[in-house]
Amino acid sequence: MTVQKLPFFSQMETGDCFVMELYHDHVNQRLRLDDYRGHFQAAVKRALAIAKEQNFTKVILKARQEDLSAALAQGFMLEGIMSKYFKGNDAYCMAFYLTDERRTSDFWIKEDKIIEAACALPRLKEKQPIPEDYVLRFATGEDARELAKLYRTVFETYPTPMNDERYIEKVIEEGTIFSIIEYGGSIVSAASAEVNERYHNAELTDCATIAHHRKHGFMKVLLTALEEELIRKSIFCSYSLARSLSMGMNAVFYQLGYQYGGRLTKNCNIWDKYEDMNIWGKDLSAK
Repeated sequence: MTVQKLPFFSQMETGDCFVMELYHDHVNQRLRLDDYRGHFQAAVKRALAIAKEQNFTKVILKARQEDLSAALAQGFMLEGIMSKYFKGNDAYCMAFYLTDERRTSDFWIKEDKIIEAACALPRLKEKQPIPEDYVLRFATGEDARELAKLYRTVFETYPTPMNDERYIEKVIEEGTIFSIIEYGGSIVSAASAEVNERYHNAELTDCATIAHHRKHGFMKVLLTALEEELIRKSIFCSYSLARSLSMGMNAVFYQLGYQYGGRLTKNCNIWDKYEDMNIWGKDLSAK
């Protein structure tokens, strides 16, 4: 197999009895099996072989319910559930680890306490207002440079190249929705909804706010705006992966009515290390 010299790329892999879509993520040393059809065991066996060839340390699989037992038999571990991910059917988040270091969480008990504290907060019943002088709107491709500047400022490292304006332009063209808040003509806070048209779901992600603008609770405003836009597009499965060590983001999702769905061990490189990520999901049709 010819390996592309890119930090990340998608690839269709076809065998005699299966077809699968793989996402090679060299930045985060992981292989994602994003979709598959045909002989499940043969597809997984090939995915694991590719992961070993490429020296990945984690393989991620979103399995359907009927393949759950087979995935466990292949050595995968169940880490969480994304409710209604596959056109209303649940996705089972499975992981296969190739090193003990990647398998072992460094902060699991601390993260349990963060979840407990977040889930003790009251749910929000009304929309969060924004102060005067701030403007809420959806981004266009023309905002790509300013968005890249925001992500460069907020994050030292990030799982995707959000510091690259060309990448942001590309994902906007492909259907990702960004809600942004401006102050004095500059973007000070942003979040996005990455829409999966095939399975009618959306991942809320790329949440960032400039440090001295964080006291206003902008994430609740931005995420609510994205939810309303998703409902308008008839997308009712909304989910997110929040840093397990972030009390703030886990609290935001709980207060907005999301349900905790599990934890992904050392899922991606964010800030300055591999971090565990909490799954949060919401049925937007129940609003």
